[in-house]
This record gives sequence, C-alpha cells and structure tokens, in this order.
Amino acid sequence: MDRLYMFIATGAGSGYLPGAPGTWGSLAGVLLWLAVGRLALAPYLAMLLSLLVIGVIAAGAAEKIVDRPDPGLVVIDEIAGQLIVLTGAPLQLPVLIAAFVLFRFFDILKPFPAGWLDRHIHGGPGIMLDDVVAGLYGLLVLQTGIHFLGA
Repeated sequence: MDRLYMFIATGAGSGYLPGAPGTWGSLAGVLLWLAVGRLALAPYLAMLLSLLVIGVIAAGAAEKIVDRPDPGLVVIDEIAGQLIVLTGAPLQLPVLIAAFVLFRFFDILKPFPAGWLDRHIHGGPGIMLDDVVAGLYGLLVLQTGIHFLGA
C-alpha cells in the first residue's frame, strides 16, 4: 500500500524529478487537465473532489513514510491546485501558460489564508489546503482575465 500512496502523492513520480518538484507537479497537473479538461463541469468537479480526498490521504501517508513534514516530493497538492485553476478554461496555449504561471505565483506567494493554513494545519489536510487556496486565487484571476480579455 505504501507504494500506491507514494505513487499518488508524488504525482506518478513527477515529485522525484530534479530541481523544483512543485513546478514539475504543476506541469503534471496541466498534463492531467489535457486528459480530463473537456469533461462537463459536474463530472470534472466530482473528479477534482475525489482527487482532493485521495490527495489528503496519500499526502498524509507519504509524510509518514518519508518521516518528514510536507516533503517536497509530495506534489499531489500542486496537481490538484493546478486543476482548480484550469476549471472551465478553454484549451488555448496562452490560457494554459497563464494558468500555470498564476498557480505557481500564488503557490509560492501563499497569500492569506494559504500561508496561515500551510503553517497551522498539518498532515494530509495541511499539505493540500494551501494549494487549494492558491488554486482558487489563480482560478479567480484567470477567469477574470478570460472574461475581460477574451479567450
């Protein structure tokens, strides 16, 4: 079971790639979106909610397996956050790039309450929640941009 938890938590191994694992995880999220992004909204949100629940479980288990709090190789949170930003996005390269950059920006910046959640909530929920907030901020900015600039 540990292998399955690690497979999920590391985004099919993308969290092991060198450099910045969060960036690789975000890219994995974009690639996953390319496979599921054309789902109707209700099934997409059901898939996303399922991923969040599975992510909390897998991230919490991975934290225990590697015996480190919020280990960098756990990127299921970035995958989920990236999928949140891309909710309802059109399949256009500039939009995908903007969504990727926005999520990375908010994930790194951690505006309230993301930073607070990151510091005060531990385990699987803590790993996931700050990226959910970053994803929601990114979604808001991306959809506002699409609305006003067109896409």
